[in-house]
Amino acid sequence: MKAVQFSRYGGPEVIEIVEIDPPRPGPGEVRIAVRAAGVNQSDWKRREGRYREFEETIFPAGVGVEASGIVDEVGPCVSSTFVGDAVFGYGEATMAGHAVLTHWVHKPDDLPFKIAGALPVISETAWRSLDELCVKSGQTLLVNGAAGGIGSAVIQLARIRGITVIGTASPQKHNYLRELGAIPTTYGPALTERVRQLAPDGVDAAIDVAGSGIIAELIAMTGNPAQVLSVADFSAEEYGAKFSRGPPKEPERVFADVARLYSKGLFRLHIEQSFPLEKTAEAQIVSAAGHVTGKLVISP
Repeated sequence: MKAVQFSRYGGPEVIEIVEIDPPRPGPGEVRIAVRAAGVNQSDWKRREGRYREFEETIFPAGVGVEASGIVDEVGPCVSSTFVGDAVFGYGEATMAGHAVLTHWVHKPDDLPFKIAGALPVISETAWRSLDELCVKSGQTLLVNGAAGGIGSAVIQLARIRGITVIGTASPQKHNYLRELGAIPTTYGPALTERVRQLAPDGVDAAIDVAGSGIIAELIAMTGNPAQVLSVADFSAEEYGAKFSRGPPKEPERVFADVARLYSKGLFRLHIEQSFPLEKTAEAQIVSAAGHVTGKLVISP
């Protein structure tokens, strides 16, 4: 099968498309014929070596941690999933013709493969972040970098919980944020003043998705570092704020709940662009530029 790999840390030029044998599922795992794999910032950050201090990379390394597809082999101790089932979830080296999933749920018929393959990371990260901050109904949440995949999920899950959301994004994405239920504002200088005008009583919590170096400003806005969480800025904990790095908490439950919300019309995900496997490096370049609305996907 074709697979995306890299054999050393570096820029997008280290990405290779190789021919390898399909992986085999171990106990409690399934293998799928991949229909779509979501592109995440962790993909290119891992390739650049940004995670080397706390995560071992064995070369050659595969790319991708989420996917949707059709089960074509079931590992030992799996009793509720069968060959031919459509599923989506977390996996390893998912940007390939076939991939092993370690956490998955069945895909509803009305959930397209492209969207399902891009849901796991954003839905689990957003759910976990809201839980870790303990944001409650009636409170106000600021989301820095709200138009991307994780931000889109945070907005929608927060609104379902009765939370008012203010989201930062470039002006051309403000209508998108409004459609998701957020109050939009621009990022950059004077953010505190703009947020104060939108929320005269202040904000109760803030989630940083962009990693744009504004942890101190978010703490000043909330008045409490414990009410600020980042999923992108490793320095957050140096300020007393939270950095959410996992491990995932009950991912199957989250996947199933978000799939049900999608089926009910209560959750949406914009797929900005789909790339063939051979253009994974190009997809990572687009992701790293930081202007994606929703998600990018790879479709082998």
